[in-house]
Amino acid sequence: MRAMDLGLRGKRALVTGGSKGIGLAVARGLAAEGADVALLARDADALETAAESVRAAGVRVVAVPADTRDDASVRAAVERVVAELGGIDILVNAAANPASGGRAPGIVDIEDDLVRTELETKLLGYLRTARAVAPYLVAQGWGRIVNISGLNARTAGNIAGSVRNVAVAALTKNLADELGPHGVNVTVVHPGMTETERTPGLMARLAEERGSTPEEVRAGFDRATAIGRMPTGDEVADVVVFLCSPRSVAVSGDAVAAGGGIRGPIHY
Repeated sequence: MRAMDLGLRGKRALVTGGSKGIGLAVARGLAAEGADVALLARDADALETAAESVRAAGVRVVAVPADTRDDASVRAAVERVVAELGGIDILVNAAANPASGGRAPGIVDIEDDLVRTELETKLLGYLRTARAVAPYLVAQGWGRIVNISGLNARTAGNIAGSVRNVAVAALTKNLADELGPHGVNVTVVHPGMTETERTPGLMARLAEERGSTPEEVRAGFDRATAIGRMPTGDEVADVVVFLCSPRSVAVSGDAVAAGGGIRGPIHY
């Protein structure tokens, strides 16, 4: 049995939504494995701050302000990444509106624009970026695309959240079947509630809505997992980084849950 060298040193990765949260954790994880990383997000200032933290690993880091809701912006960003890093091997799609964790509107109250915005940002944003990157991966005969979706794909109770995440899973399978013969694996990762820099604020807001305390709200999310707590962004990133590596060749087209083991349902 070979040691688990992930073989990422010198690979070139583009991470969308890379200025914070799981996207930034993935960027740091890839950099720690020796990959050069391009970070893409809308907020240029936040992006540059994030890029500085990734540069600490001693790899090349490119900060690319862009909006995945705009195809021209995406294509220009990918061209810049290829020019500055000399190519691209890995795409991690994480640019999406964060899940609120609160009560979602039901059928009577939900508005078209809510669903439209989620699909425009997450589903079509991921599609645009994959469409721009795929020709480079196919031309070199190797690549990885990992789409960050979410466990709302497996639960009801949030129409917009479920629809957008199921759609990302469907996109992933279609890309995997099309690109697989060219050496490109495509997978989708479903995080659950994840501990990131925005978690304290989210717990405080939910506590206010529920007439509870942040500690009680957090305890409820912790109890919902088999491991007894919310996974951290870094722990979710560990899963993603493996899927970005040559060692993940046996996994393509499928969904990998990274929510700490949601209790109850069996998925097979």
